[in-house]
Amino acid sequence: MPVELVVVSPKKVAYSEYEERDLVDDEVLVRTKVSGIKHGTEINSYRGVVPFADRLWDPDLRLFRPLKEGEALGPYFPHRMGSWAAGVVEQVGPKVIGIKPGDRVHGEWKHRQTAIMPEGGLYTVPDGVDYETMVFSDPARFALGGIHDAEIKLGDRVAVFGLGAIGMLALQMARLNGAAETYAVDPVPERLELARKLGADMVIDPKSHDAGLVIKQATNGGVDVALEISGVYSGLQHAIRCVRREGTVVTVSFYGDRTGHLDLASEWHHNRVTLRSSMPVWGCTHRCQPLWDLARLERVAVDLLAEGKLSVNPLIGDRIPFERAAEAYAAIDQGPGRGVKIVLTYS
Repeated sequence: MPVELVVVSPKKVAYSEYEERDLVDDEVLVRTKVSGIKHGTEINSYRGVVPFADRLWDPDLRLFRPLKEGEALGPYFPHRMGSWAAGVVEQVGPKVIGIKPGDRVHGEWKHRQTAIMPEGGLYTVPDGVDYETMVFSDPARFALGGIHDAEIKLGDRVAVFGLGAIGMLALQMARLNGAAETYAVDPVPERLELARKLGADMVIDPKSHDAGLVIKQATNGGVDVALEISGVYSGLQHAIRCVRREGTVVTVSFYGDRTGHLDLASEWHHNRVTLRSSMPVWGCTHRCQPLWDLARLERVAVDLLAEGKLSVNPLIGDRIPFERAAEAYAAIDQGPGRGVKIVLTYS
């Protein structure tokens, strides 16, 4: 029987068997070739430091609230992992019209050996493009959502805090969107060097420099927009500090940092900074609807990768077999390691 990856308790990875069923209507059976690990959200799930692990999400009120009398919180673990994958089509349902066995496809499914997907939920991998490139569709859609929420204008100065996969893609997209200058902030020297190669005008190590001060001095007053993608509150604090008066800070990352805090009495208060949360999932709409919706946002992110407008191969650090996924999660949990993104490969 095929298996999928689950976390059964904090930092404990296992595999769960599942049965394949017959296809119906427009369903497609895909055999996975590669899947990408999300170094932010997935690792927080792996650690068990997500709000869903110990609080109740109320979809009507759209907040995490205390339990009412008689309510019980469902167990968070075991939790299925994964977000975006690519593979080859093995079978198609009777109403599939545009995909055939043997086609290379990618889409949103978990770390598992096979997946049954609706035809409309799949994208084809273009000729001449590898599977790994298209697995970056997930971070690309989040990066593009952040760029849209930032409303970057031709000539803007932009800072990016956190150079994971989303941050590296956002750095490139900021240039594509017209940014005149880009500033990249991350504590990992290898990531700073890669950001420089990808076009950053200045790179800053926040461990040895006051990032907010350095950017303010370099720009004679601050950047127009800061994209905060580190997921730590110290990064958000410096993002607030580095923008000009009435500048904008857009948060893209999930904050699993439970030790940090924000000082809202300083630059935030005195510079009238705008803070936006960017979240192209969980039922949130695009801010430019109806001209833009999340389906269009995703399509554009996919096209940017397919057309080679974003450099992603240098971001891959390790390729680890699916059977050794526990090693991949442990490595990410212990530190950034090589490269920016780890991918799982399937035999």
